[in-house]
Amino acid sequence: MRILIVGSLSGQLSEATKMAMDKGAKVAHVDDDVAALKALRAGQGADLLLVDIAVDIAQLLQDLLAEHIHLPIVACGISATPTEAAAAIRAGAREFIPLPPDAELIAAVLAAIADDDKSMMARDPAMRSVVAFAEKVASANASILITGESGSGKEVMARYVHAKSNRANKPFISINCAAIPDNLLESELFGHEKGAFTGAIARRIGKFEEAHGGTLLLDEISEMDSRLQAKLLRAIQEREIDRVGGSAPVKVDIRIVATSNRDLVQAVRDGEFREDLLFRLNVVNLVLPSLRDRPADIIPLAEHFITKYSSANNVANRPLSEAARHCILNRQWPGNVRELENAMHRAVLLATSDIIDAEALRAPDGSKLSDQAGSNGPIRSSYDGGLAQAISHVGQTVATVEQGLILDTLSHCLGNRTHAANILGISIRTLRNKLKLYAQSGVEVPMPGENRHLGAA
Repeated sequence: MRILIVGSLSGQLSEATKMAMDKGAKVAHVDDDVAALKALRAGQGADLLLVDIAVDIAQLLQDLLAEHIHLPIVACGISATPTEAAAAIRAGAREFIPLPPDAELIAAVLAAIADDDKSMMARDPAMRSVVAFAEKVASANASILITGESGSGKEVMARYVHAKSNRANKPFISINCAAIPDNLLESELFGHEKGAFTGAIARRIGKFEEAHGGTLLLDEISEMDSRLQAKLLRAIQEREIDRVGGSAPVKVDIRIVATSNRDLVQAVRDGEFREDLLFRLNVVNLVLPSLRDRPADIIPLAEHFITKYSSANNVANRPLSEAARHCILNRQWPGNVRELENAMHRAVLLATSDIIDAEALRAPDGSKLSDQAGSNGPIRSSYDGGLAQAISHVGQTVATVEQGLILDTLSHCLGNRTHAANILGISIRTLRNKLKLYAQSGVEVPMPGENRHLGAA
């Protein structure tokens, strides 16, 4: 984890820095918010800003957002009053750390903000074979494509490959291609020169240059616009990039790792992904098994997450009861490791005795996991439900049924476009285009955070 400390922090700076470095962080320091912005533009890179409470945090956040730099901020201060700490949070800081610093508090905050301590659990033979293959290819410079279901641990595997590579001491830079609008993604990847477009008030180093010497993770690569796919192909082939508005190419030395939960071969057939780019990315393919296909890892992962979140929430590390183990092992976990992690986090918070029993295993809406049939339910029940659903659609057009399915799925995902697209098996771009058409025709579309049933118009 890379931390950029902003401000003087008086004599407490060295102690806070040492504590962060003891936790494996790489720490740099600048005197003020102007210097911080300059360093980030120049490609110094950071995963977290630790900012003196005396700095204008609201203004710093505004300046960062103006240049599309998205970083979490943790405020800190010496003898700060509760009012000052609350003001820092309201200004946009994620957390507040009082100084002199406490080692356990810093460790908890770093874990909560960065979440870099995800272990590569591989006791199940299905996962052990993938890890063994990853270790064999890690030292090479070949591009790697990591595929698997959503939540199966693709980014964790990418970090593992980087850690086992000859580039382990160089930067690991990640960018989610689905989370950034197409018109901004090019600048995020390749950087821009001053005046290249409205709002480009200074030169900005992109992710390619920031990752120089190390590894660049292109997460959800299937969602990249076709125009950018062509530029990415050239960057991989020539090992050089062009900043937006730039006049000269810039040489880069990076290892590309890409992830996708979609079938890219099918995306090529559908005309949504370039075949030549797929060949460049897919030199090595690591296929991650779903959690249900690696059952020997389920309990060790659950216990790991219980330990992690017990520590983070300062509660006792309690064992799982036999009933809880049975419930965990007999669930399909459609959300894979991510869903299991969230369930164990809730269990840590909800357990009321000296063990974590099945009663503490809850879904996000509070229902018991043990009461949910889900994909574990009786085959006949699933068949009957599917038949009833099919009969209810008789007389409707395909477009009407599709619209209802998309809106209901989006509502179920609390308006999260990426999750809904994953469930529906379509690209995020296809989903956005359909939602735009629905909205233009007067249909109410769930916004992020909304969960209400919406039928077809």
